[in-house]
Amino acid sequence: MRSSTSSPQAREDARAPREAPGAQAAQRRAQTPEAGEIASDLRAVLSTLIRRLRAENRFPLAHAAVLSRLEREGERCVSELAAAERVRPQSMAQTVADLEAEGLVQRRPDPADRRRAPLTLTDKGRQTIAADRRRREGWLAQEISSSLSERERRVLAEALALLQRIAAS
Repeated sequence: MRSSTSSPQAREDARAPREAPGAQAAQRRAQTPEAGEIASDLRAVLSTLIRRLRAENRFPLAHAAVLSRLEREGERCVSELAAAERVRPQSMAQTVADLEAEGLVQRRPDPADRRRAPLTLTDKGRQTIAADRRRREGWLAQEISSSLSERERRVLAEALALLQRIAAS
């Protein structure tokens, strides 16, 4: 047999106005998505964006990454570049060999440690990365400018900090 008395919460819930079914669906959509759902969507979007950026690129993305890193951080050894780019040292050695053959980087003996031969950008390397960056960023900047509202650009700028934090982890 059921008790005729109900809890205060149950009585309050019974008096609350009922939401329309569409409002419940909208509320579910407004809830924070699960991390797995976000990760899946982010991976798909980044893959598409990377393919589009590659189409704007004149040489392999791995080459551009090494040139950009050397430009930003200065001279680095192959092992340091491999760790920073999260690739095997053997893979980085091949990338560096390609860049050396094109005259984009050069090794400089370390006077303090003859076993080390840090890499630096050549003038040709600086010019190449600058031209490539202008081409790629030109396309991306044009798309951001023409496709996004001012509010959307602010949101994108805020999201960059989060993406950088995730990438650095």
